[in-house]
Amino acid sequence: MKTLSTALLFAGLGAVSLAAQAADNCSPVKLADPGWSDIAATNALAGIVLEGMGYKTKVDALAVPITYGGLRDGQIDVFLGNWMPAQKGFDEQFVASGKVTRLAENLQGTEFTLAVPDYVYDAGVHDFKDLNAFADKFDHKIFGIGSGAPANQSIQEMIKKNDFNLGQWKLVESSEQAMLAEVDRAVKHQRFVTFLGWTPHPMNVKLKMHYLTGGEAYFGASGSVYTLTRNGYAQACPEVAKLFTQMTFSQEMENAIMAEVVDKKISNADAAKAWLKAHPQTLEKWLGGLKTLDGKDALPAVQATL
Repeated sequence: MKTLSTALLFAGLGAVSLAAQAADNCSPVKLADPGWSDIAATNALAGIVLEGMGYKTKVDALAVPITYGGLRDGQIDVFLGNWMPAQKGFDEQFVASGKVTRLAENLQGTEFTLAVPDYVYDAGVHDFKDLNAFADKFDHKIFGIGSGAPANQSIQEMIKKNDFNLGQWKLVESSEQAMLAEVDRAVKHQRFVTFLGWTPHPMNVKLKMHYLTGGEAYFGASGSVYTLTRNGYAQACPEVAKLFTQMTFSQEMENAIMAEVVDKKISNADAAKAWLKAHPQTLEKWLGGLKTLDGKDALPAVQATL
């Protein structure tokens, strides 16, 4: 009896030790945010679920090239924003080469290319090849996002190659928010402007805009977003990795959360929590078969935090 009690004691201590080890190795979960509204929304969703499971999270604001380097070097655990084919160059450098792991597809049917307001489209700018015919009205400028973004690199490449006769054009790099502020100013005065647009994003609701055809060689016709992890993460933190394998999003979900943030001036965390409370079936899908950090069923634990 004493031997059995001792064995049970050591088994219990072993379980505690494993939980402590998991906490040390897997918490906080280190995420990256390039300053994009959609990734801020998905990071917020992930943060609420992870914290309900007993994990802390840490989100670092990092440019895309730094994010990939951080994944490669083990400084970042998870990145929810591998937009393809827009990030083809980084994908080839880091994912295809085995330096970073692609864990799962988290969103389908994305669009990411140059766009124009409706009055510019109505004037005859429907395709990339139409841009240069109105070069003076555009002031030879294309408005992109933050420096180092893969989409910006694609635009720089087409300018360098003089594709679509854009060799004399200039890419204006700025944050997502600054780019959209410039678009808002142009729309207010009915000035010609072309800019990087994508869906999901509140811009598709706020702006009367059209995506241009013809840039498929650079941006693809339609795409997907993937979840990336540092190499070995699924082996080191299997419960968290399984969560991210099961955590998929929809355009309707992301658009709704981002619209709440913009319209109601609330945080991404508050908007994400409200969305999850209103859609309990999503948590059931994400948390099926998962345990919390301390070994309890994950679904009721997360539901209790909402």
